[in-house]
Amino acid sequence: MLQFCYMVLSDRTIKEELARGRLIIDPLDPSCIQPASVDLHLDRKLLVFKSWSQPFYIDVKQNMDNLVEEVEIGEDKPFLLGNGEFVLASTVELIALPCDMVARLEGKSSLGRIGLLIHSTAGYVDPGWRGQLTLELSNVAKLPVTLYRGMKIGQISFLRLTSPVDNLYGSPGLGSKYQGQIGPIASKYYQGYAGES
Repeated sequence: MLQFCYMVLSDRTIKEELARGRLIIDPLDPSCIQPASVDLHLDRKLLVFKSWSQPFYIDVKQNMDNLVEEVEIGEDKPFLLGNGEFVLASTVELIALPCDMVARLEGKSSLGRIGLLIHSTAGYVDPGWRGQLTLELSNVAKLPVTLYRGMKIGQISFLRLTSPVDNLYGSPGLGSKYQGQIGPIASKYYQGYAGES
């Protein structure tokens, strides 16, 4: 029977990788380094879905940029995420991973306890990734939840691979759609249908 084992980086190893420049978290507050993860913060820009868009559905084969509008969280005034609402946001921090490391993005336990989820499926960060991380914020509570600019929104942990990868995220031919992204980016799923009639 095959056994698979992975190694989650400890705080000591995270600091070593940061010092060597192999792992990048920018900006980084050293107090945000936890025993086996690093706390990340909510940036000011959000992509909010327009409920009045035409057509009144999402076609995954079509460009979705016209379905969202950008709003900014004010310096002192929070954004109110209503019950059942969903917005795209991003981390303040830019993350860059080396060829032998992947990362997992997870929510903060204290926010999960009030019904705020930070990703639907996009919690996995590939080797070679460079950019801010898009957050898929959902409120599953019965009450609205406040989102403050710069608040701690999630945590990222890092895992060492068995070997360096042959093709980094963003390599030609992989179809990587979000390399180098700054700010929240609407879905580019439709690009997988390019050339189809």
